[in-house]
Amino acid sequence: MADAAPNFDAIKSRQQTMWATGDFSKVATPLVIVGELLCEAIDLSAGQRVLDVACGSGTAALAAARRNCEVTGVDYVPALLARGRERAAAEGLELEFREGDAEALPSPDGSFDVVLSTFGVMFAPNQEQAARELLRVCRPNGRIGLANWTPEGRIGEMFRLTAKYMPPPGLTSPVRWGTEQGLTELLGEGISDFRVERRMFVHRFASSAEWLGFFRTHFGPTVTAFAALDEAGQHAYAAELMAMMDHHNQATDGTLKVANEYLEVVATRAG
Repeated sequence: MADAAPNFDAIKSRQQTMWATGDFSKVATPLVIVGELLCEAIDLSAGQRVLDVACGSGTAALAAARRNCEVTGVDYVPALLARGRERAAAEGLELEFREGDAEALPSPDGSFDVVLSTFGVMFAPNQEQAARELLRVCRPNGRIGLANWTPEGRIGEMFRLTAKYMPPPGLTSPVRWGTEQGLTELLGEGISDFRVERRMFVHRFASSAEWLGFFRTHFGPTVTAFAALDEAGQHAYAAELMAMMDHHNQATDGTLKVANEYLEVVATRAG
């Protein structure tokens, strides 16, 4: 008997709860550099209509607004949208944050000159549908810019480690978006070309224990994984996470400095 198709609605409901746990804005705020680099790679022009999909607290949306674009950010977690509005107000930036699903974007066809997502759309459970939505709302010859964690990078390794303790619900790994093959499969004939660049985002903490404390408090997936484990499982999971970070530590001064590889993608929507 063939395996039953995943219940995407149920999975998304659990994801919404997970991403609302902790305070992902604290995790996302240091990623400002990723949004800035992506907007430079896209080479935004003032006045362009820009959509940030699965925007969270606005990493790419705020970067586009700093470039005087007409920006909308869409996410399905209201608490993250509220933090995005706080960040925009603090900078005096004008942009719109709307509640919506990456798999059913609340915008007409061809509404945007540029569609962005930084570590967002890659987590949509129905990857093919999310990719179709990116293409649908981008105008012909418009551009799609993505930042996606790679399977080879440290975040990809963290996902695999977490799956040992909290098996994923039968979905294709989100790091498929961090491979050229995956991007070709997902975006396919909807784009006329794309280029990718491997970049690094660096986590800097006093120690692996401090890093773990931060992620265990603020990063929803980690918070959720620990909550699902008994005491022995929590100790084992924590030990493996810190060992992973210590293994990749590049610092020579007793602190923690770990590079996390991601794929920066610039694609052109087919005309």
